Parts: sequence; structure tokens; C-alpha cells
Amino acid sequence: MRSPAPPSVVITAEHPTLAEVLGLYESVGWSAYTEEPGELERALAGSTRVVIARRGSQLVGLARVLSDGATIAYLQDVLVRPDAHRSGIGRRLVEAAFAPFARVRQHVLLTDAEPGQRSFYGSLGFVEAHDHRAQLRSFVRFQLRPE
Repeated sequence: MRSPAPPSVVITAEHPTLAEVLGLYESVGWSAYTEEPGELERALAGSTRVVIARRGSQLVGLARVLSDGATIAYLQDVLVRPDAHRSGIGRRLVEAAFAPFARVRQHVLLTDAEPGQRSFYGSLGFVEAHDHRAQLRSFVRFQLRPE
């Protein structure tokens, strides 16, 4: 007897519950987000677009975009549960997150230097600012939080 096929992954634009989000962020080790659940909830609520991936009822991925809808769309928090890596979910999430912003000129993201990040984002058409044909610079300033 064959075992049933695993449920397919469905991508939708919706906000999952905070408990689901915390579980997803914990699964990838993003503790800076899970230490302040209220702040994470505000970040999701303030996002222009949130897309999620579900396999059956399980939340397996999330991406969000902040945008003015005209000149810039900033991709933030692309994450996929480790047991679903390299299955195309990340690509589908990024494509769905940016879908309403196809005519927006600048699609931007800031990410850490983990191995694989460059090839993943490169496969989606992103180029590191210093490698772009037009000379670009990118700047970032992180604010320290008061204790």
C-alpha cells in the first residue's frame, strides 16, 4: 500500500497567528525576533505585504515587503523551515511577495553573509550593490536598543 503524497505547498497573502510565526522564526534560529513577540507582531502588521507558505495546516515559510508602491519595495524576512529548504518555497515566496510591485523600480534587501545567500538571491535577479553595472553604494545604520 502506498503512503499518501505529502500535501502540496500553498502560497497566500495572509497574516498567520503570532504563535505560528514565533514557531517559524524559532525553527530558523532567528531569536532576535522571537525575544520580543510584540515587536515582531507590530513589524508584520506594519508590512505592506506578507505572504506565507503552508504545507497542509503547517506554516513552512514567510516573506514580507515594505513599500511606497511607486519607487521602492524592500524585501524583509524571507524564511523557510529547515526541513523544507531547497524545495523552491523561498523562490515562490519572494516572487509572490514582489508580485504587486512589478512596476516598482527598486527591489532592495539587506541580508547577512551566510553561505548560499548570494546564489539564492542572484538566482532571483538580485545583484550585490558593489557588483551592479551602475556604481552603487549601500549603507546601513543599526540602532542600539536601550536596556
